[in-house]
Formats: sequence, C-alpha cells, structure tokens
Amino acid sequence: MNFSAFLHLMVILVQLWPCSSIPQNSSAQNTVQSFTAVRRVKRGWLGKTLFVTEEQISPDPVYIGQLKSDLDKQDGSLEYILMGEGSGSIFFIDEYNGKIYATQKLDREKKPFYTLRAQAINRSTKLPVEPVSEFIIKVQDVNDNAPQFLDGPYVATVPEMSPEGTSVTQVTATDADDPSYGNSARLLYSLVQGQPYFSVEPKTGVIRMASEMDRETKDQYLVIIQAKDMVGQPGAFSATATVTINLSDINDNPPKFQQRLYYMSVSEEAPVGTTVGKVFAEDSDIGDNAAMDYFIEGDSSDVFDIITDDETQEGIILLKKRVDYESKRRYSIQAKAVNRYIDERFLKEGPFEDTTIVKINVEDADEPPVFTSENYVMETFEGNTSGSLVGVVTARDPDHDGSPVRYSIVHSRHVKRLFSINEHNGAIITTEPLDREIASWHNITVTATETRNPEKISEANVYIRVLDVNDNAPEFPKKYETFVCENAVSGQLIQSISAVDRDDSEEGHHFHFSLAQEATNSSHFTVKDNQDNTAGIFTGKNGFSRQEQFFFYLPILIQDNGTPPLTSTNTLTVTVCDCDTEVNTFYCRYGAFMYSLGLSTEALVAVLACILIFLVFFLAIVTIRQQKKKKPPFSEKMEEFRENIVSYDDEGGGEEDTEAFDISALRTRTVLRTHKPRRKVASEIQSLYRQSLQVGPDSAVFRQFISEKLEEANTDPRVPPYDSLQTYAFEGTGSSAGSLSSLGSNTSDMDQSYDYLADWGPHFKQLAGMYISHRSAGD
Repeated sequence: MNFSAFLHLMVILVQLWPCSSIPQNSSAQNTVQSFTAVRRVKRGWLGKTLFVTEEQISPDPVYIGQLKSDLDKQDGSLEYILMGEGSGSIFFIDEYNGKIYATQKLDREKKPFYTLRAQAINRSTKLPVEPVSEFIIKVQDVNDNAPQFLDGPYVATVPEMSPEGTSVTQVTATDADDPSYGNSARLLYSLVQGQPYFSVEPKTGVIRMASEMDRETKDQYLVIIQAKDMVGQPGAFSATATVTINLSDINDNPPKFQQRLYYMSVSEEAPVGTTVGKVFAEDSDIGDNAAMDYFIEGDSSDVFDIITDDETQEGIILLKKRVDYESKRRYSIQAKAVNRYIDERFLKEGPFEDTTIVKINVEDADEPPVFTSENYVMETFEGNTSGSLVGVVTARDPDHDGSPVRYSIVHSRHVKRLFSINEHNGAIITTEPLDREIASWHNITVTATETRNPEKISEANVYIRVLDVNDNAPEFPKKYETFVCENAVSGQLIQSISAVDRDDSEEGHHFHFSLAQEATNSSHFTVKDNQDNTAGIFTGKNGFSRQEQFFFYLPILIQDNGTPPLTSTNTLTVTVCDCDTEVNTFYCRYGAFMYSLGLSTEALVAVLACILIFLVFFLAIVTIRQQKKKKPPFSEKMEEFRENIVSYDDEGGGEEDTEAFDISALRTRTVLRTHKPRRKVASEIQSLYRQSLQVGPDSAVFRQFISEKLEEANTDPRVPPYDSLQTYAFEGTGSSAGSLSSLGSNTSDMDQSYDYLADWGPHFKQLAGMYISHRSAGD
C-alpha cells in the first residue's frame, strides 16, 4: 500500500470517529444516522415509507418508525407534530424524539395505507424548523383471510360420452389478502370429490372430464372443489365449492321392442280407421333422441297402417282396409321402429332400429248382406208395358251360415212408385209405362235384409236410364206470325221455319219439310226444304188481295228420321197486308183482328167516332158537376132567403136560462121532429148520483143513463142542426170525500161573498166589479 492510499484511509477513520460515540436507540435508527453522518452532503428530514403489520394485538402502542430532523440536537428544543389520516386516533408521535406508534389494530383489507404529514418546529419560538412534509404508512399483509367462492354453488352440463379432457366448467375463488405480498392470496385448486370421473386444473380451477361417462348409467354427479391459499402450504386457509354436473343426452342408444311377438285381434265389422292395438319400442335416450317412427313391412301394409304417438312414443296399428273373416282369418305383420334423429358419430355402433312381429286374428261377426255392387246402372225403354223387367240386383250373406236375403225398395211418400222388386230374387220391374220425355233417369234405393236377423240390412243405389223410342212427332218450335204484302211478287221468301222433336236421337235429328197433300194443288205458296232442319216459305204468284182473302192457312208436313219415322202436320197462318215498301206488322195484326170480328174499316171508323163523342159528353157532365160543388153558399136569390127568415124578438135570460131560447123556430117545417119536453137534467143527475153511490160504472144504472142521454140528444129539436159533442158527468162510488159536483150542493153562488176580490189589486178590479154587482142585483 503506498503512502497516498494510507493517508486517504486515515482521513476516513477520523471522519467516522465522532459517530462511534453516539448512543444507539435501535439498529435501524443507527443505520440511518450513520448514513447521514457519513454522507453529510444533504440534510435529511423525512425518511422512506414506514410499514406496520396488520392484525397486531398488543397492550402497548406498537412502534412503527421515527421521524428526525438533521437539526435536532436532542436537547428537546424541537417539537414534532403529526397530521393527516389517523393522526391522534390511530397514530401518534412522540413530540420530543419523532417516534411514531400505532395504538389500534389495523386491517389491510379495510385500508392498505395511510397518508400523513409531519412538521418540526422550535419549541420556544414555535417557528418551523422543518417544513410540512408528507409521508405514507403502509399496512403490511398477513394471511388473515380465507378464500371464497362467490358464484357457488355451481351447475354445469356436459354431453354424455364426451372424450377425456373436455372442459366442463371453471370455478373461481377470491382471497382478500394482498396478492402482491407473500403467498397469502396465491390459491391452489384441488378435487375433494369427483374422482375418477373429473379433474381440476390447480391454478385455473377448470374442471375437465377424466373419462367417458354414459348418461343412461348415471346422469348427475356431485363434485367438490377445494381452494387453498399460501399455495397449499401447511397452515393455509381453504374453502370448498359444490359443482353439480349433469350429463346431457345424445342419441347413442337404438330403440328396442319390449316384446318380440305381439298378439292382437280385430272384428270383421270394424270400420276403416279402427285401432287394432299398440306396440312400444323403448329407447334409453330422452327427448328428440328418443323420438322414433314406426313402419309396417310386408304385404299387409295395404290392410293395416301404423302411426306414432309423439307423446307416448307408441306405435298405433290402425285398420286401413276392411277385413273379412270368411276370406282371411289371420294376418302376420312386421313392425319396425326407427330413430327419427341419428347421431352419425355412433353409426358404427349399429343400425338405430328394431323390428317385431305382430299377429292379428280376425274375429267373426254377423255381417249384413253384401251386394255384388254398391251402385247398379240399368236401362229400359220408355213405353214398355207394366211388369217389364228392368234388371236384377244380387246380395248375399257373407257369414258362413249363409242366411237367406230379402229385397225391398225404399219408397218416398212424395215420389210415384214406378218400380217394384221381387223380394226373393231381386228382380226389378216397372209398375206402369215410363215416359222418357217426363223423366230420363230414375234413382231408387234397394235394401237387402237377412231373414234370420232382420236388423242386418244393407243398401245399394240403382240408377235406371229410360231409353228413348220415337214416339213424338216433330212440330214447330213456336207460333209463327207470317205476313205477305198485296204487292208481293212470285218467289219471294216470306218465312223461314224449323222444327223440334222431344225424342232423343243418337244420330241427331233430321227433318223433312213439305206441303201437305191437300195444299199441293194450291199455287199461292211453296215450301223449300233447306236440308238443314229448316225450310223457306215462298210466294207462288204475283199479288194478293185482302178483299178476296185476308188469311191463308198452309198445312206444313214435317217428317223426322226416327225408327219408324213420324210425321206431323203443322198449320202456318199467312196474313195479307196492305203495304207499300215494307210490311207494317202492327197494321197487319190489327187488320187481322178486325177481320176476325167481321168488321170493315168503315164500320170500325164509325165505332171509334161514337166512342169519342161519348167521352166528350161524359167529360162535360163531370165538369159541370164540379163547378156546382164550388158554388158560393149565398148564390141563390135573395127572395128565397127572405121567405125563410123568421122574426124572433124574445130576449134570453142569460147563461143560467137554458130554456128561454127555442131554436126550433129556425127550423123548416119539413125537418121539424116531434117535440119532446126537455127533462130536468139537474134533478135527474142528482138522482142518478145518489144511485151511483151504491152501484159501479158497469151497472145497469150507468148504461141506462147513457142510453137516455143518447136518445134525448137524437130527439131534441132544440139542439143545433149539425153534429155536436154532448158532455155529461157521472160520478162513481167509493170516494170518502163525497161528491164535488155543484149539482148536489145545497148552496149556490148567491150564498158566497166575493168582497175579497177587491183586495186583489187593480188587475182584478173589473172581475171584482162583475161579481159584486151581480150579488147586489141578486139581493
């Protein structure tokens, strides 16, 4: 070692010597102070982040660390102050030496760190020696929390027969401890229950298939997963979760019939669609994987059918065609069940189908007779005599004993009985001749009944066609109106005619037209056959005269082509018309009508003139009568009025005098009726009123009262000479208030005082004066 190196070493030792005499409070504090003393290059106020362990339980405050200013001479001249989170409550500082203590148990999971501020001041002057500075106290984690499965319990589904290593699901546990400090939050997963079918990845918690499993053997598994912290080291906390794993179905099983042989029976009377029986093929799969369809194989598929019940997965055998015990008594069919949906992965396992044998016995039954045909079509000629054979129907008893059969026709009440049937042999005959032109087809229903069991009846339809014979001669289709002008020339076409025939011709109708023998010598008209079932009527001469002959009657001979051919004579009426350039058919019809009446034109004009004169005379009479009806009531001469005036100077007695005025003086002597003295109405009504207290309105007294008043009104000559309304009062019985009529009262208006009317005011002044003056006059 050279001298310069030695000198340098001595300088360092001299610098370190003062530090060796400072008392040590703690190893950590001495290290910091030594470092500071050695550096002495920069003043230090706050150190690094302080740490405190959570969950420390101690009766004394727990020392965390010390804050010290470089200017602290340890003579008590400095005062340390702590501020911020938890200062004074959770943390406090020794104001003399800057040591920080925790007074409470800390939980990192609730608060992982605290931010505080510290300051050093002069105790005497209270002036800051060090500025306010911020520092952090971190809470160090300990393994005080167990793992937790937050999403449990778990349910997972995986298809059956999945290969090994197939992922089922993943479970995840959480740990509240600090994952960045130590192994407190490092978890390790393991399988507590579920071997050897499942496995779990230790770090991820993924559950996988450990072997192929069959749902039909077991469809659900319960797996328990454990999660440990501290990487599974001794003393670590743990938690478990339950995972329910269901195996979903796949189509890995074919259908299997429960029986290899089925026995069934069906009656020969059973209708089509009858259920014969059911077969069932069991499939260990479920849902759509167990769905299947049934089929029938062999020759019996035309007699029987099979359908699938989607709810029960049964095969229902149905009767597709009627069976006959006498024809075949036993059937053997092969039913097959095939899966509807097939998984190609398992085709190598074999066909997903199964077959079984079904034996069906036909049961004998008493069947109704069977006709040889359900519908019969027969033909007969019209006009055949009664009793002619139309045809024969045949029915037999299909049973082995062969009961005799009786035949009959179902007759309707409203249809004429044209046919009858032999009840023993089924022969149908006519009861009267048929007419094709009335009805060309007849439909009847024939029944066949077993003799031994009349309840067994069957029916058949018989359609009878009536064949045509040529029994109708051709004729005009309508009545022709034919006209010929007086100035017609020879060879002029005046009418085209045709014919109809009600008979039915297989070859079509062909008619031949000609004039009848009696008209062949006439030269007035000719007939030309057009060879198309029509003919033309032509004039045979020039000019016709209405005065000589108004009508011509042409006998037209029409012959058909039937066998034998029939001929008819039809008369065509030709009217002669007076026309210039064209035929006026109206005038021709009018002239024909008059000619048929035997009147000439001059006579017709005279008749029309007479009718016109009569109408004018009639209208004049009607007009005069209407004017007379509108004549004023005083249009007669004044002398006639003066002759009927009667002088009448008798003064009436006022409203109360009903007999002072005699209207009979105004009546003429011719209309005067026998005078009948007027009866005392007031006394009669009073008498009838007293009687009405004992009788009702429907009694004889009431009816007599009405009759008398009616008779009196009809015979009284003093009533007005016109219809008038007579009003009478008739009271009934039963009123406890008595009569309200003034006719039965013992008092009169004279007994009443009307002085109070004067107090009613000026509006009633006139009324009060009338009654008061009337009373004064009466007094």
